[in-house]
Amino acid sequence: MITFSFGLLILILGAAVYGRICEKVMNPTDRKTPAAAKFDGVDYVPMKKWKNSLIELLNIAGTGPILGPIQGILFGPIAFLTIPIGCVLGGAFHDYMSGMISVRNDGEQMPGLIRRFLGKHVCLVYNLFVCLSMLLVGVVFIYTPGDLFVTHILGGESVLSNPVTWIVYGAIFAYYIVAALLPIDKIIGRIYPIFGAVLLLSAVGVFAGLFIRGYRLDEIWETGVSFVNPYGDRFIPIFFVTVACGIVSGFHSTQATLISRTLGDERDGRMTFYNMMVLEGFIAMVWAAAAMGAVNAGLADGGMLHDSPTSVVGIVARNMLGPVGGVIAIIGVIVLPITSGDTAFRSLRVMAGDALHIDTGKRRNNLLLALPIFAVAAGILIFAKSDASGFNVMWRYFAWSNECIAVFAFAMIAVYMIRRSQPFWMALIPGMFYMFFVSSYILNAQIGFRLPWAASYPVSGALTVVYAAAILLRERKKKAERTGA
Repeated sequence: MITFSFGLLILILGAAVYGRICEKVMNPTDRKTPAAAKFDGVDYVPMKKWKNSLIELLNIAGTGPILGPIQGILFGPIAFLTIPIGCVLGGAFHDYMSGMISVRNDGEQMPGLIRRFLGKHVCLVYNLFVCLSMLLVGVVFIYTPGDLFVTHILGGESVLSNPVTWIVYGAIFAYYIVAALLPIDKIIGRIYPIFGAVLLLSAVGVFAGLFIRGYRLDEIWETGVSFVNPYGDRFIPIFFVTVACGIVSGFHSTQATLISRTLGDERDGRMTFYNMMVLEGFIAMVWAAAAMGAVNAGLADGGMLHDSPTSVVGIVARNMLGPVGGVIAIIGVIVLPITSGDTAFRSLRVMAGDALHIDTGKRRNNLLLALPIFAVAAGILIFAKSDASGFNVMWRYFAWSNECIAVFAFAMIAVYMIRRSQPFWMALIPGMFYMFFVSSYILNAQIGFRLPWAASYPVSGALTVVYAAAILLRERKKKAERTGA
């Protein structure tokens, strides 16, 4: 438990210190936020800090901070240190800056911010990634909570031939359609506090169960550091793509900019954006520890962690919390992806409206924007369920495209900070790390170029240098143009 406890200490103290530094960089003031200045009763709606914080947490915390760490812990206790450090310096910073930059630019969504700070050509490429990612997020978060509900709550089989599976999928789909169309404070703002209570209850329950049940956790000095897990996956980059939602997730930037339109006070930003990502890091730590404890207790094995992480959720929840508490914990896990999927579709609808200059304050316009989005999502869902390898292919592309979005977001943040003579390295360094991760992953992966690691790593290193140089040289040129030099 020492390595795990030390990781939690890094998460808490690191967040307190670095979160304050990030807030000082942005220097929140009393200026009017977009929620007040552009109120429209649909997306621009001021909400209280506690409600915004819960909504942000539920938006960003899908199955990623649970299923990802369950698979990531196969690399050993190094996960207990990597998750909190990455969360504090990378993920929470990424979420906070994305949200606050949006607040300072009239609630612009990520495509608008990318265009503003990186140019229209980069924005075109970004839009391809973000649209793909939002669609896949929405579909994945119909698929995974639906399967969890059918198998762990109803006790059935989530297979193509089971009509109950499609009824559950349909119910989640129907909720997503309603949530994507109605004003943000009508459904999301009202039911999320209830969902939030279930989420926090389940996370705290599993955390307490670690100590009550006396789960044994490995220490890093006992196992050493392994850069290859038992299944041949390499720590760099597989760990950082797999455990995306507990460390850095590009999807979060789209949710922070969505919530920027409901922030009532700039000073609420640290709690709403930074601290909620830290709380997600805590959830990731808890489930990583629970998975390791379950393996050490003989309740699960490495094969389950690697191939069937959803089954580990049920085993851990019921063993730690008993039949009733276990069901509550599983419901909490089901709630997580549902409350991310609905806002993924909402974000895509809002971004499409902004890009096409359509007034999203009118319900008819929102419906016209949403219908083709949901039609494509339905097609992807049917493919994923009917093809034996459909979900695995979808999940891999989802994970990779998600991290690609983060690379764009870090570049945007770096440019914003350069133009204001702020410490831009805070964004440039994590951006370079993730540029290396996403490029080396796709160069080697079966869904990518299938190059050997001996070629993937040096090519990725070169691409990372180009990434950093492009940001710095572009801004140097822009500065020279502005000053007439």
